[in-house]
Amino acid sequence: MQQTEDRTVHQLFEEHARLTPDAPALVCGEQRLSYRELDDRADRLAHHLRELGLRSGEFAAVALGRTPDLLTAVLAVLKTGAAYVPVEPTGPDRIIRHVLGEADPLVVITQEAYRVRLTDAAARTVLCLDSTELPEHHGPLPDPAGPADLACVFYTSGSTGLPKGALIEHRNLLHSYRGWREVYGLTAEDRFLQTATLEFDVFTADWIRALCSGGVLVLAQRNFTLDRTASPAELHELLLRERITVMETNAHTLRRLFAHLQPLGLELGGVRLLSVGAEKWYLDEQLRLQGYLGPGVRHVNVYGVAEAAVDSAWFDTATLAEEPDHPERLSLIGRPFPGTGIRLLDPAGRPVPPGTPGEICLSGPGVGRGYLKRPELTAERFVEDGRVYRTGDIGVLRPDGLLEFVGRAEGHDPAADASLATVEVLLRGHPEVRESAVAEVETGPRRTGLVAYVVAAEGARAEPWALRSYLAERLPDRLLPEAVVPLPALPRTRAGKLDIRALPLPAPRDHAAPGGSGAGSAKAARSGAKGGGFLAAEYGRLSPGTRWAAVTAAGALAAAVLTDGFWPGSTDLSRVPSPWDALFQLLYLVEFAGFGLGLAFLLLGGPLLARNGRPPGLTLATRLAVTWLLAAWWPQDNWYRTSRATDWPRQAALVYGFNVSLIGAAAVLIGFLAWHRSRPGER
Repeated sequence: MQQTEDRTVHQLFEEHARLTPDAPALVCGEQRLSYRELDDRADRLAHHLRELGLRSGEFAAVALGRTPDLLTAVLAVLKTGAAYVPVEPTGPDRIIRHVLGEADPLVVITQEAYRVRLTDAAARTVLCLDSTELPEHHGPLPDPAGPADLACVFYTSGSTGLPKGALIEHRNLLHSYRGWREVYGLTAEDRFLQTATLEFDVFTADWIRALCSGGVLVLAQRNFTLDRTASPAELHELLLRERITVMETNAHTLRRLFAHLQPLGLELGGVRLLSVGAEKWYLDEQLRLQGYLGPGVRHVNVYGVAEAAVDSAWFDTATLAEEPDHPERLSLIGRPFPGTGIRLLDPAGRPVPPGTPGEICLSGPGVGRGYLKRPELTAERFVEDGRVYRTGDIGVLRPDGLLEFVGRAEGHDPAADASLATVEVLLRGHPEVRESAVAEVETGPRRTGLVAYVVAAEGARAEPWALRSYLAERLPDRLLPEAVVPLPALPRTRAGKLDIRALPLPAPRDHAAPGGSGAGSAKAARSGAKGGGFLAAEYGRLSPGTRWAAVTAAGALAAAVLTDGFWPGSTDLSRVPSPWDALFQLLYLVEFAGFGLGLAFLLLGGPLLARNGRPPGLTLATRLAVTWLLAAWWPQDNWYRTSRATDWPRQAALVYGFNVSLIGAAAVLIGFLAWHRSRPGER
């Protein structure tokens, strides 16, 4: 074979199709395709795509389910010289619309089950492979693609905002492939399991590792990250049945798999390499799994980002000279893949000394072009003329030369971010805690604080007060979380990462604890000693939901009483025949309830909006706008009903006083929802 430096990723696949045409290439359920069959299918589709106008410089979205057509489409797009944009067709509508709107692909390749969704999201040609008869074409197209051409657009997970499209060239992917081949020892005898979601970069990494090595790609029909009905037992059975030798998965899925294996004394069959990524995989977990499965299975903790072609650093336990103290506090990502450079920099862009936290910055042939249609963000993150990518992640170079992954940057000070990670690992080290997360969240109007989230170990209770006392003995006051929130499970993104935005807010500080204990109930009890304090004390004991219901009911009752006072006869239905009188009566009840809900929002809704992190002025305007939207139809309808149809001055005043103001209130609400504040290191 020619050197990979002079090729494209699909040309490496094509060489295997020429040299070993009958070798198995793709397995998906009962379907089996050889290299020749997969290549022929991709050639036929490539000819059809070229007839549709797809060529170098264009994008094609690939939005297919987990069938052999998925790999056929990816290879066909590359054969035309174009780049593919992976779109998970079962993903959220807002993500699909954003990706297709920004990438603006010439064609969307999908299947009939997703036609309506994707046609609605993109005003482009939609090609459904399961209902299209491809014309007979033989042989490949003239291939204009080279190593410097775009191969794909990786959209980031969107964990802190809308996803961004990272532009990745063939040479970026080939650089990563050479690193995988060297570090993992990939051969044509390997059988690779593919479980990653189409929209994420690991999907592309899996098929390149397999099909560029001449091995077999086993495409799992179930998504073991997203599908809650897919059990670890099914995954284990698939590993054994398909004789998998190489597998990459996320830490969350691996934890579930290990929890299934260990009690039953099961092993992984022929698996020789298990790589783990997506989020922190702690050293104690890695050592336990290594000890359980034995030396025949190599465990690699990988670190990487989409912007630098998937993987940039790796660690396995064989590189440890000796086991460090407190392995439960460490996530080691070891050393860079061959040809990749890693630097740790401070906020001013200066290198930090060993042992000091710094931002992980990547360099080398794996770094992509930048972001699609984001020149300002590209200039901010792809520095030194685009040769270095600032990840926004924090790492520490240990005395033994191994790189430790600390976590995501939350501010401008890597040392402070490292301190926050310390809280998380301390909690994780508690015997009653299985998983933990620490985040800075809005704990009140225009106020942020540190909150810890824990998942209890099997059979444990993980009492919040006890865990906070445990932390208080080991942490300075500035790092002590304001609250510890127990959860049945940490929320996950579609990629299996921790979903920080889905973490629940802690209970308000004055929220009464069960049994009447806590600051809130004590304050209410003190107020009860004064005149009229009994009602205040009782109100203070109500849950937030009950408070909303009480204020809404009181407001609705007030609206009903005031209607007859302000607009006599406006709700008189004595002349309305049945069943229309019942319909109008229902309308009046809804109006009264709307007024009451608006009153409740005005009185109680401020903290809910303030916690969204919008500017105070916008938050106040939105609070008033929502209140007006909820309550305005009550006086509006009554004034309309008590005015004459030909009273044009009053009709005009009502239109401008209510209808126009409602449009303005809706505009304020849209502005609140659309407002987005970029945070340091956002990705």
